[in-house]
Amino acid sequence: MITTEKVLDVLRDVKDPELNKSLVELNMIRNIQIHDSQVSLEVVLTITGCPLKITIQEDVENAIKKLGASQVDVTFGAMTDEERAALSRLLQAERQGTPNPATGAAKQPSAPSIPALLRKDSPTTFLAIASGKGGVGKSTVTVNLAVALARLGKKVGIIDADIYGFSVPDMMGITQRPVVIDETILPVERFGVKVISMGFFVEDNAPVIWRGPILGKMLRNFLSEVHWGELDYLLLDLPPGTGDIALDVHQLIPQSKEILVTTPHATAAFVAARAGAMAIHTKHELLGVVENMSWYESKSGEKEYVFGRGGGEKLAQELNVELLSQIPLSAPEGMDLDSPNFAPSVYPENHPIGELYQKLAKQTIKATSQK
Repeated sequence: MITTEKVLDVLRDVKDPELNKSLVELNMIRNIQIHDSQVSLEVVLTITGCPLKITIQEDVENAIKKLGASQVDVTFGAMTDEERAALSRLLQAERQGTPNPATGAAKQPSAPSIPALLRKDSPTTFLAIASGKGGVGKSTVTVNLAVALARLGKKVGIIDADIYGFSVPDMMGITQRPVVIDETILPVERFGVKVISMGFFVEDNAPVIWRGPILGKMLRNFLSEVHWGELDYLLLDLPPGTGDIALDVHQLIPQSKEILVTTPHATAAFVAARAGAMAIHTKHELLGVVENMSWYESKSGEKEYVFGRGGGEKLAQELNVELLSQIPLSAPEGMDLDSPNFAPSVYPENHPIGELYQKLAKQTIKATSQK
C-alpha cells in the first residue's frame, strides 16, 4: 500500500540538480494526494521558470513508480519570496561553514568572514590557467581540461575570470543563465562542470568598462556568493598578462596552483615567462606549461609547424617546470549545431585531441594529489 510516508521516503533520494540536495530536505514536496495506486503532488521550485523542471519531473515520477504507482501526476509551483530568502540564508551558511540555521549542524569556522571554499582546510584545489598574451588558446585549454577532469569523476567548477574577454559560456555551448535565489547564485552546469562567468550578466555581448577595484569585487563575489557545493577542482580562466585580476587571484587564493599556456612561437613564450615569474614571485606553485597550437596536421598526415617550434619547451626549461602537453592546432569536427550537446570548443573524449586532454587531466590529478 502506498502511503504519504513511503512517497516522502523514496523522494529523499531525488535531488534538485542545481542545489544537489534532496527535494524533501528542501521542503519542495507539497500536497501529496493518494487514490488507490494513483499519486499526485506538487513540487515547489526555487523559480517558476526552472530550466531543469523536466529532469526533476522525470526523477520524481520514476521514484514513485517504483512503489507500484500506476500513475503519477506532478504539478509545479514556486517558492515565495520569504521561502527563497530562507533558502538563500541556508546556502550562505553552508558556504561559510557556519551552523545550519534550522538544525545547528555544521562546523563553526575560525574566521566567519572567509568562505569555506577559501579556507586552508578546504578540499578544493584551485587551478589558475594563465598566459602572457591573448590568442594562445588559454580558454580552450581551460574548458577542455575541466571537462576531462569531470570525465574522470572529479567535481569541477570554472570561474571565467577573464572579465573583459569572457568566452567560456560560448565555448561550452551554454545558453541558459544562472538561477539567482535572493543573494545566492547557482552556477550553470554543462558536461558535468559548474560554470560562472561575467558573460551571464552582460546583455547582448556588451563591453565591460570597469576599473581594477570593481573587477576585484566581482571575483570575490564569484567566490563568496556562488553556491559551488562540493568541488575537487575550481579552474580560473585568467585574463592574459599580469594585470589586476591576476594579482587579485594571487592575493585572494595564495594556495592556487597554476598552468601556463603558450604557443610554440618564441614571442608568445617570451611574454608568458612574465606571467610565470609573477606566479613564482607570489609563491603560486607552477604545475607546468601547455603548448597549444603546436602543429597542424595536414590531410596527408604531415605535421606543419605554422607557429614555429620549441617555444613551450624553452619556457618550461626557463621556469624549471614540466612541459605537460603539446596540443595540435585543430577544432572539434562533425558536431550537429542543433544537438543539445553542441559546444564549439569542447572535444569529444574519443577525439585524438580529447585524448590528449584526458592525459593532461590525469597528469594534473597526479601533480595536485602530491600534497
